Amino acid sequence: MVDIPKEITHTGHHPRMAVVWSVLSAEIERFAAGTGATLRILDVGGGSGGFAVPLAELGHDVTVVEPSANALASLHQRAADAGVTDRVRAVQADADELPDVAEPGTADLVLCHSVLEMVDYPDSALDALGRVCAPGGAVSILVANRIAAVFGKALAGHFQAALDLLTHVDGVIEGRDTIKRRFETATLTALVGGSGLVTEQVHGVGVVGDLLPASAGKGETGTGEALREFELATASRVPFRDMATHIHLLARKPMR
Repeated sequence: MVDIPKEITHTGHHPRMAVVWSVLSAEIERFAAGTGATLRILDVGGGSGGFAVPLAELGHDVTVVEPSANALASLHQRAADAGVTDRVRAVQADADELPDVAEPGTADLVLCHSVLEMVDYPDSALDALGRVCAPGGAVSILVANRIAAVFGKALAGHFQAALDLLTHVDGVIEGRDTIKRRFETATLTALVGGSGLVTEQVHGVGVVGDLLPASAGKGETGTGEALREFELATASRVPFRDMATHIHLLARKPMR
């Protein structure tokens, strides 16, 4: 993995998110090496700009599609504080409205983080992501991992809940979950392939970060950096990758 730009490493993200930033940084470098141009980035479900604003600070043009008015208000404030309001555009819309608010084939990089768990039809959402992505462009997908949820419940002694997560077709606890589904690496890559996108990379995000007790490493110098390095080192190694809290996948739209 490539080094993460200084503008990104100090955005306040949990160390486990270094994995996602590292993949995105490599994609940005690849694009710049080929064209030297500014990326057109579409952040679907981008919330208050946790990814959009740092990317705009790197000089890229970012459009955030987000249904929450409160999140968009926070996005505007964050962009203003960072001095990048000219490079951040906000659109209030749901993910399933993407075909109505984004032109086909116009985004060099599409972010879809923690969205597929919430939509009614993830296959249709992926089709829409593929349509708005430019040929040769990339789609960054972050989803909740069923296996991690099962282990988390089991390690906490909630064995029936773990069994429910394991056996439910969508990896949720009926009537108790706030999301509609969880994924596994195989099911996610199959879904992405069905949309016509080509999976290039799969990483685990949060291999141990979300399982650590609050007291872990408390008071020890360099704990956060050590966790970051551990997450980067294990993110692509099986079986660690497939046990992480989230799965991050980078797919590419084939050239015409």
